[in-house]
Amino acid sequence: MKYKKPEKLKRGDTVAIVSPSWGGPSVFPYIYENGLKVLTGWGLKIKEFPTARIDATFLRENPKVRAKDINDAFSDPEVKAIFASIGGDDSVRILPFVDKRIVADNPKILMGYSDISTLHVFSNLQGLITFYGPSIMAGFSQMGSLPESFKNHVREILFEPKESYEYHPYGKYCDGYLDWSNKENLGKTNLMKSDDGWHWLQGSKKIQGELFGGCIEVLEMMKATDFWPSQDFWKGKIFFLETSEEKPSIHYVDHALRNYGMLGIFDKINGFIFSRARDYSNVEKKELEEKITSVVAKEFGRSDLPVIANFDVGHTDPQLVLPLGVKMEIDCQEKKIKLVESWLE
Repeated sequence: MKYKKPEKLKRGDTVAIVSPSWGGPSVFPYIYENGLKVLTGWGLKIKEFPTARIDATFLRENPKVRAKDINDAFSDPEVKAIFASIGGDDSVRILPFVDKRIVADNPKILMGYSDISTLHVFSNLQGLITFYGPSIMAGFSQMGSLPESFKNHVREILFEPKESYEYHPYGKYCDGYLDWSNKENLGKTNLMKSDDGWHWLQGSKKIQGELFGGCIEVLEMMKATDFWPSQDFWKGKIFFLETSEEKPSIHYVDHALRNYGMLGIFDKINGFIFSRARDYSNVEKKELEEKITSVVAKEFGRSDLPVIANFDVGHTDPQLVLPLGVKMEIDCQEKKIKLVESWLE
């Protein structure tokens, strides 16, 4: 598939804010508004679509309303990028009402993670490059408490595309945020912890492939639906998975990975990346990594497949922004991961 690249952002551009999953801004408006300040500080104009602040209960009961905002944001000629307010747990319900043609004909930056995985998969299958990265309430709102390198990284990805881009571990991280119901915790995160970087579990080659992936629990909800990729789609991909704040058990991850193996996906992909698992202890992380290699190498015979774990993506902060559909290179000898093509026009 030849992917359509959105245009890069510049000062003065208008960006849409939508809530395709949970109506978090209606519950914690101060958290939401704090995240918007980052975008306005970058010189962007905010256009809130109706779902952005709609009551959370109404939003959950009306998937068609959420889908309409997605269709309207993609078709709006004024809008250059679409940012999710936050994730959730049921955005898969909106997919039957999202217009494939509207999305395919209007490539724009789409940014979000967690439950926004559904829209990333949907848009990727329509030939669009999308951006797996922070949401307004979870990531942008806490930028002031996170390393400056995080804010610089996100801005660079959105505003300054290059022909190549090498990723680097942040070196420290946090599992989530302080209680949002206490306004004194605005913009704050849980305790930052030291991190020993990415864990290179197996592989000895330099490989390339188009990047694809998402939240492991959300993708499980998409399997066997009309919105799941075909067998041919997976050939040559670099596939990533990340775990949510629900802290799926190692047993759950084991079953999910085995299911990917039974779908033949490990036979088709060129590389596999797994996130730094949210709220896992160091012992649990070690057990998780042993399970990953056991499933991939022993059960499905891919001991040659490059596998990297403890990667800075998803539900731990700060996270790296991953553009789905862009060609990535993994160099197991040099232990480097980089994009090898521009991700925006």
